[in-house]
Amino acid sequence: MSTDTLRLFRVDDAFLGRYQRLVTGTVIPYQEDILNDRIPGVEKSHAVENYRLAAEVNETGSCSREFYGMVFQDSDVAKWLEAAAYSLALRKDEALERRCDEVIALIGRAQQKDGYLNTYFTVKEKGRRWTDLQEAHELYCAGHMMEAAVAWYECTGKRNLLDIMCRMADHIYTHFITEKAPGFPGHPEVELALVRLYGATGEKRYLELARHFIDVRGVDSDYFKKESEGRGWQVWGGWNGDTEYTQSQAPVREQQDAVGHAVRAVYLYSGMASAALETGDGALAAACRRLWESITRRRMYVTGAIGSAYEGEAFTKDYHLPNDTAYGETCASIGLIFFARRMLELDRNGEYADVMERAFYNTVLAGMQLDGKSFFYVNALESLPGISGKAVTHRHTLPVRPQWFACACCPPNAARLIASISRYAWMLDGATAYSLLFVGGTLDLSGTHGIKIHVVTGYPYDGRVEYRFEPCGDRKPAELTLAVRLPGWSRGSVRCSKNGKPFAYEEKNGFAYIAHIIEDFGADDTLSFEFAMEPRRIYPSPRISADSGKVAFMRGPLVYCAEGADNPGGVLNLRVKRDAEPRLLPFCKDELFGVQKLAVAGRRVADGGELYTDARPDEADCDITLVPYYAWANRGENEMRVWLPEE
Repeated sequence: MSTDTLRLFRVDDAFLGRYQRLVTGTVIPYQEDILNDRIPGVEKSHAVENYRLAAEVNETGSCSREFYGMVFQDSDVAKWLEAAAYSLALRKDEALERRCDEVIALIGRAQQKDGYLNTYFTVKEKGRRWTDLQEAHELYCAGHMMEAAVAWYECTGKRNLLDIMCRMADHIYTHFITEKAPGFPGHPEVELALVRLYGATGEKRYLELARHFIDVRGVDSDYFKKESEGRGWQVWGGWNGDTEYTQSQAPVREQQDAVGHAVRAVYLYSGMASAALETGDGALAAACRRLWESITRRRMYVTGAIGSAYEGEAFTKDYHLPNDTAYGETCASIGLIFFARRMLELDRNGEYADVMERAFYNTVLAGMQLDGKSFFYVNALESLPGISGKAVTHRHTLPVRPQWFACACCPPNAARLIASISRYAWMLDGATAYSLLFVGGTLDLSGTHGIKIHVVTGYPYDGRVEYRFEPCGDRKPAELTLAVRLPGWSRGSVRCSKNGKPFAYEEKNGFAYIAHIIEDFGADDTLSFEFAMEPRRIYPSPRISADSGKVAFMRGPLVYCAEGADNPGGVLNLRVKRDAEPRLLPFCKDELFGVQKLAVAGRRVADGGELYTDARPDEADCDITLVPYYAWANRGENEMRVWLPEE
């Protein structure tokens, strides 16, 4: 496994630097207040209070109030703690660290003597633990808290949460391995978390447990049916017969397509890839590649969103990618990024980083308001005021971001990803440093290679990326190769130079390899890559019926959309002229925290007021203004479209 770059790369640029400062300075405190029910008028969380109630049960045998929230409410606290851990790695904050320690102490008090930890079953459903693996999310919540524990240990050096979750992992091992209890998680997550816990502790039983849950999934595709029939109670509706929803229709090594609940799927695939990497399981790795291709070649939106249907928050069928009813959960794209990052560990191919970039800069960033205080759960590619959020078929596609929601998995998930973006910007594999995402900052390899690599860029609006090299340290530097991703959208037009002169590199699988960095580059040298940033049209496969006759626009990694705020008269009656070239508008530094808009010539169709007419409607030439998709819905409710009709 490659070296983790979380602590080695420090972000320092105008774009993602702002996002990280937003997360550390605004998002984490804001979410902390929500988790503690301190913000009036916002959807109640009660997540921290549930831990207090569980501690009260452990200490007195009863509690004064009832459990509140979803069965998986514990996981919101876990993801927030993980984000806070990464924040502390970015900047020291003694007050935040102290408050986190207080929450961790509370979690410890909520843990039962045998290591079991789950507030829903401690407070609300005593005596029923491990009887509803399908719906109850016990292993899901445990997995998220394991991830938080590993992050807390990595970022602070403290074992307080790690020890708690090792006891929980030991309890799970005893139940499922030693005592041979049947079953596997209804909502995958613990698989990838156990591999992370194994990496932090070296305890091989945790890797064994992760492999167990992966190996038994789908072997008995009727397991959840039998469980539901035998327990006599359920959290929600019990078993509905849909094995694809839980990715249990077949053993994982035999699964052919990405199916079911999209978040569950990519969390599972991330765990599978992690286990394949640790164990060298070729069949498992092959299944991961097959499922990756199913997603990215037939079931993914142009924005990197996944999950086409509200029903089941799920993948549907190949090329079924509706725009106005798209689900595209923020968590699903985050999970896709997790999957992509692990696939890069298995296979050094720039394709994985291309998808990672697409999902991050578009869907994930769109999932959070630019001020960090409102969030999308669903990320549709078309918004229709009066229909979106209101019609029975569109109630999930809200036209504006709410401050919070009852199922609040996405906000802390986005926070932990943005705070840990260093882990996705770089990958270190022995003597090779892979530059995956183009983020300004410094990669500190002084301890291993006697060098620091400074990245200077105005990405994603500027396609120039400069690498500057600072020798440091007294030891003799080790050999180092720099591998720079060549984005799929720019591979036909990349200029590489050293100190302003053309520089040759070896290209392989979407990366430019530059060897002998230590020997050939000094403090006065700059290695520059310039990627083609001309606005470009994107055409859909003719198999995507929702996009037939339409076109979308991208510049660099950014998908653009037409929004009513920039196009008085709305966007639903706009048509793009077939031969018109999209053009850049002046950079707006004071709008939407700095944004580069596009314009393209088109026509506006007049509304004659009739539902149907045999008269051709009047048309007028117009300019269509486009804004990056991540920035939409920051100026009130209005129409929005990614895919526009072309004429």
